[in-house]
Amino acid sequence: MSDERGNYRPAMRMTVEDRLEISLILMEDSHELFTLVDSNRIYLREWLPWLDGTKSIEDENSFISMSLEDFEKREGAFYAIRLDGSIIGTISLNWIDWENNGCGVGYWLSENQTGNGYVTKCCIRLMEHCFEDLKIHRFVLESGVENHSSRAVADRLGMRLEGIIKDREWLYDHYVDAALYAITAPEWSPSN
Repeated sequence: MSDERGNYRPAMRMTVEDRLEISLILMEDSHELFTLVDSNRIYLREWLPWLDGTKSIEDENSFISMSLEDFEKREGAFYAIRLDGSIIGTISLNWIDWENNGCGVGYWLSENQTGNGYVTKCCIRLMEHCFEDLKIHRFVLESGVENHSSRAVADRLGMRLEGIIKDREWLYDHYVDAALYAITAPEWSPSN
């Protein structure tokens, strides 16, 4: 999708399959999203560094507002993963580099929704959108080296392990190494 100047813009909503969609998180989603984060706080804390900065609805509102600004500037997109209309997690284009036609994905899912393939399906749909509609060339995923579930998503997507980044992220009280995966448009096939 592009505007009148030919600038590509991420979609606001995408159907993944029957009952499953990804849609831009709006301010009216803050209570539902915060409640989900709060009920999964211990589970999410193992790999996500931002939980201490999300302690209230106001914190969630602030983050959503910043995410919507990034969307308007075409620098990122923060989506809800919705099953039957309810938020079960998020998937995002954490950054979009239009000069080099690259982007980075991030995601999390409620603990009780893991193991159903939802993240992989949502990543495939987002990759289709990025490669086909936005003309992105390179799609990047970073995961904690020991985050085997997230690394398995990258493997299922046919992404290439490009290397290990030492001490990539500060996670509350220690550094975590990250595995860097990527795939380019010519390498990608939705059947991966």
